[in-house]
Amino acid sequence: MYKITKKHAKSAARAGLLKTAHGVLKTPFFMPVATRGTLKHLSTEDLKGLKSQILLSNTYHLMLKPGEDHIVNQGGLHQFMDWPGAILTDSGGFQIFSLAGKREGSKVLVKITEKGADFRSPWDGSKHHLTPEKSLQIQAKLGVDIAVCLDECVALPATRPYLEKSVEMTSRWAERCKAELANIKNKPLLFAVIQGGLEKDLRLKSLADLKAIGFDGYNIGGLSVGESPVEMYKVLDYLMPEMPIDKPRYLMGVGYPENIIEGVKRGVDMFDCVIPTREGRHGKLFVFKKNAPALITKALASKKVNTGDFYETINIKNNQFATDKHPINASSDITELRGLSKAYLNYLYKIDEPLSARLSSLNNLEFYLRLMRYIRQAI
Repeated sequence: MYKITKKHAKSAARAGLLKTAHGVLKTPFFMPVATRGTLKHLSTEDLKGLKSQILLSNTYHLMLKPGEDHIVNQGGLHQFMDWPGAILTDSGGFQIFSLAGKREGSKVLVKITEKGADFRSPWDGSKHHLTPEKSLQIQAKLGVDIAVCLDECVALPATRPYLEKSVEMTSRWAERCKAELANIKNKPLLFAVIQGGLEKDLRLKSLADLKAIGFDGYNIGGLSVGESPVEMYKVLDYLMPEMPIDKPRYLMGVGYPENIIEGVKRGVDMFDCVIPTREGRHGKLFVFKKNAPALITKALASKKVNTGDFYETINIKNNQFATDKHPINASSDITELRGLSKAYLNYLYKIDEPLSARLSSLNNLEFYLRLMRYIRQAI
């Protein structure tokens, strides 16, 4: 299922091949985030052109709208989206537990018990009950390649007692997901989520519990939720050496380009983040510096990767670009980005034209996917 093909000489970085039902994926890779089965302003044809290997969608959002049964009637999520590549679905735990303690009037939005989570739809107020078993059943019905166990994602900072209970519940829920997998006909790969906040002993206990159960891959969850990059790297430094060598490692929700390289240096194989599309919609463009492949090779072997080591960002909405005749991205494989000027994109933002968000999102996703190719080449 997963085979390491190369190991980096000066770090823990590794390149590999991950076999899924919809193709063999080259690791390390980045997953564009199609939360609701779509990326804002972009089509799956765009993503095919960008040579994305895999997309990420979200169980919570898809079960609420349009509903898993509707997607099944459309032939499954791949056919519904017209996407030939692999799909990973997050369990939806992060979205559900982010509602914990919140109210809508007198109504509690979510109630968490050992059985699962009871919550109300933000769309129509309807009640839903999501258990570890049901979360896996929904993901299997969607027809995804990689499913993720339902876990309790704790917002940081959190108290030690709460983190302890969270780790215990996440392990028990993961065990229930693994048991439910036996009842699934067309089995996806099943990944479990390591929790424990910034507590070393709890992180290692969470990992040990999940290794004892046995999964196809292991996610590092509960990071990139408010802690500093230094704190995140510290968790990776003690966690990664204890993770199974022959299983893919997924750092959830990360991150900026330098965060990705720091993760790869420590042995991470999979990443996702909304940064390229979210920041693109606000006019922030990621741009490689000259000789980027060589700079990335150097960064992968360095002790510390800094913002600006191999890329820069520009705010295309700034007035300095209003008369800039240079292409949006002269080295892009996308015709529009080579043909249209920075001045034109600046103008599109000034008149609130949705095409501005599309072009910027294309630029940034191409940057991220090309970054991963450069990283794989460097390894």
